[in-house]
Amino acid sequence: MTHLPDHLTPEIWLTQLLSSAEAQKGGVVKRQIRDVERLVGYDAFIAEVHRRGFQAVRNGRHYVVFCNDLPIRRVR
Repeated sequence: MTHLPDHLTPEIWLTQLLSSAEAQKGGVVKRQIRDVERLVGYDAFIAEVHRRGFQAVRNGRHYVVFCNDLPIRRVR
């Protein structure tokens, strides 16, 4: 994993992402796969998404996190 500035740990980065205003509204957040894996690691990311009851999908170069437990339906 890449070194983060001293004030930003992987845990803080992950908490900030999944506690953002959009996440608190039950919305959607996305991050590049390379950033997630470089900064916090796949296992930690998925564990925290699961712990919060959120859902995530991988598409192209992004992880997309649905910050709720509502059904995800593909429309096309």
